[in-house]
Amino acid sequence: MLAAWDNRYADDVIALWNKMAVRDSYKEMTPESFSGIFLNNPYFDGKNTFVWLEDGAVAGFACGCTGDDLPLGDIAGYITCIVIDGGDASIESQHRYKTMLAALEMRFRELGKKQADVLFFNPMQLPWYIPGTDRHEHNNAPGVPIGSALHSLLLQSGYAERAVENAMYLKLGSFEVPESILAKEAQAVEDGYTVELFDRDKHSGIREMLDALGNPLWRKEIGESCENGTPVVIAALRGQAVGFAGPVIRQANGRGYFAGIGVHPEHEGHGLGSSLFFRLCEAFQTIGTDYMSLYTGSNNPAIRIYERAGFKTVKQFAIMRRELEQ
Repeated sequence: MLAAWDNRYADDVIALWNKMAVRDSYKEMTPESFSGIFLNNPYFDGKNTFVWLEDGAVAGFACGCTGDDLPLGDIAGYITCIVIDGGDASIESQHRYKTMLAALEMRFRELGKKQADVLFFNPMQLPWYIPGTDRHEHNNAPGVPIGSALHSLLLQSGYAERAVENAMYLKLGSFEVPESILAKEAQAVEDGYTVELFDRDKHSGIREMLDALGNPLWRKEIGESCENGTPVVIAALRGQAVGFAGPVIRQANGRGYFAGIGVHPEHEGHGLGSSLFFRLCEAFQTIGTDYMSLYTGSNNPAIRIYERAGFKTVKQFAIMRRELEQ
């Protein structure tokens, strides 16, 4: 039967996660990581969280989150996960999935939300292991894994697949900036552009550049990094920032963390995007980073830049949505 969340279920949900969710490459949970991702998350709401009980034992877990200050948060509820014990194709499992999904959707409606989304803006970030590696991990799943039981359920339940995100991976090893990029940089220098680490004594216009790119997450993270001294690779026209890649942070697990890459629309066509990304890889290598992983839309032209740097697509995630009937 469906039951509302209670903290006494936490240990059993962790055990369920470590039995079932890991099949889709999600990282195992500990009491500490479960609390960090779910219970202590500022967007956690027990009324958006459910368990399925079978003979008193936890056989399912579903969690969503809402927040008017989140991207699309005024109209959308986010589905974080639905995990079910047992065979995914059985009639019993399908019933559990659908009941828990319906409970999440009903809660979203109660809060006045007009749609349910699975997307990368979800603040409950679920780390996962990169297939074929020695437990190299990515810090967040940008959607639902394509081919998973939840992906199939959402398709059957009327969710539209709005985009496909390619998860890409590179073991840095002996990475080098190729001659083709050096040639592009030489031409860009003739046009007045430079690509290098941000230096507050040399570069200005960070806020203006970030405002032009229009990404609130970049505006916050890159802006703060430039202010507090965290390295960021900057493209500049005679000292005025026109693009970025970064920040350059080596995580404890050896992964190179960065928020993204962007070039001011008025300064495209000079090879700055390619140069920014290759110099970012170089900066990570310089600080001893073991590997890099990222995700990008399957139709994003930037995917060609990543592939030229040696990145390979290792997993795909679907961004999905359903309009909720009021």
